[in-house]
Amino acid sequence: MALRWYTLVVDCLDVRKQAAWWARAMDWTIIHESAKECVIVPSWADDTVVEQTPWEQVGPGIVFVPASGGKREKNRLHIDLAPHISQDRDAEIARLEGLGATRVDVGQPSDASWTVLADPEGNEFCVLSSREV
Repeated sequence: MALRWYTLVVDCLDVRKQAAWWARAMDWTIIHESAKECVIVPSWADDTVVEQTPWEQVGPGIVFVPASGGKREKNRLHIDLAPHISQDRDAEIARLEGLGATRVDVGQPSDASWTVLADPEGNEFCVLSSREV
């Protein structure tokens, strides 16, 4: 038996705004939107691709749900993003900052190969060094 990682759930104050921000940041698609839940998935994951992929190999989406209060401390779980080696990593970081991400210090070393950013509600995520796979 295999379990499938189905979704990552993000508690937030404005589910629509956060879903829209992450969809733009990752070039994903919003597939469900309501006041109580918004869901984004990779744009390439159309019904045909999903139907042709073994169930346990279909990647997760991200679900945004309402939180009762704002973020108070460093995330215990975060997303790592990596540009392909054909992409300009610094340009990707600048694009995310242009969308509203901010650089944050969570205690990373000054010579870290990753950059820590926060989304508009303060949830940390990292942009790693460029990767081929």
